[in-house]
Amino acid sequence: MSDASPDPRRAVRHGTGLSVASIASVQFGAAVAAELFPRVGPLGTVTLRLLGASLVLLALTRPWRRGWTRRDLAASALFGAVFTGMNASLYLAIDRLPLATVVTLEFLGPLGVAIATAATWRTRVWAVPAAAGVVLLGGSLTGRDLLGVVFALLAAACWATYIVLSGRIGRTGSGVAGLALASVFGTIVMVPIGVLTAGESLVRPSTLIIGLAVGVLSSAIPYSLDLLALRRIPTAVFGVLTSLNPAVAALAGLVVLGQHLAGRQFGGVGLVMLASVGVTLSSAIRRNPPSSLPLVVAADVS
Repeated sequence: MSDASPDPRRAVRHGTGLSVASIASVQFGAAVAAELFPRVGPLGTVTLRLLGASLVLLALTRPWRRGWTRRDLAASALFGAVFTGMNASLYLAIDRLPLATVVTLEFLGPLGVAIATAATWRTRVWAVPAAAGVVLLGGSLTGRDLLGVVFALLAAACWATYIVLSGRIGRTGSGVAGLALASVFGTIVMVPIGVLTAGESLVRPSTLIIGLAVGVLSSAIPYSLDLLALRRIPTAVFGVLTSLNPAVAALAGLVVLGQHLAGRQFGGVGLVMLASVGVTLSSAIRRNPPSSLPLVVAADVS
């Protein structure tokens, strides 16, 4: 008779594969989104992404089946505003800077939260390589890139706020249904803006299909894969794997958009990734990551 007990090593391998696939889906989804910019612009693309994500999340969570208090609705509306601001800032930055540069700068948001809330110097010291990475990235940019940097840092600030609010959403008990409702609120806000900036191009069938696919690639698929991965690997390992986002963004930028990074830029990306791994491992020694981690990562990043 065969042993029915699960193989921990196989579970970790499968979980790692699922997590990497999730990261690839997010970053290649962002690269595909950039291909829509000539058709509908960054804000039109955000509109289509939110619409696609909302449709899928509504189908998955069915939020109409639960009771909603005013507090729940207010928290989801605020969450939706931050979520929308994060995506709009991100796409406006991607329109001006290489994808890997934008994702690396945006990654400073959650990294900054982790460092700021750290309990020991062993975690805070990882701010040093993060800062050095930003310096290397900044040294490769010109004055014409300043607005793109501002948008990327605004996306980082929104992501940091998003992490804090995700804990509040978790405490209301609405969970992922709250995320679905937040996405709907964001879509309602963005549709008039998307129509104003993109006009009829927004509703062309080919554009709609690509835009909805971006929403699925950037939100629905990563969310599902992250949940499956977190059942198989420790959250600390999951956190380390998310540090691959800037590197995968560099690959997606190269393959899909033909973007080549200079050696100094690769060094900056690597240092920020190193800081992220260091913060994750240092924090894991003291305590487990918060229960909102799957929600934080799933609705990310790019």
